[in-house]
Amino acid sequence: MKDIGYLAQDISILHRQYYKDTGKQFKKHHLNPTAACILLTVRDHPDINQNQVAKSLVIDKGLATREIKKMEQLDYLTKTSGTGKAINLNLTGTGKKIVPIINDIRKEWWQSRFSETGISPDSPLVAAIEKVVKVITSDAKE
Repeated sequence: MKDIGYLAQDISILHRQYYKDTGKQFKKHHLNPTAACILLTVRDHPDINQNQVAKSLVIDKGLATREIKKMEQLDYLTKTSGTGKAINLNLTGTGKKIVPIINDIRKEWWQSRFSETGISPDSPLVAAIEKVVKVITSDAKE
């Protein structure tokens, strides 16, 4: 049996290749893959705040702040007052138009990689990875 530690290395390789392959496509929209993930997270969770975005994507708060500021300037995101001191994020009309394009870039890359190997969305591998991510992001919310 292969040392499970190599799985992390393999996932990192996938992550880096995804960023490398999709970077140019996202750049056409003045984004990078991290910003694209933020937009998709805001789409999936309306009125999410910046701290929740950083925790759910397991990214540095400073990085989240910088990317969100850029996307505000691009008119992809807007900030509104939330509960207490929280500032909620939502997509603008421009953001709502770009999100399906961003989603397609991501989906096409992953579908291509999985179809090359015969892995389907209902594979036990996919479910196992989703379970690990859920545990990690649940811990980040505490």
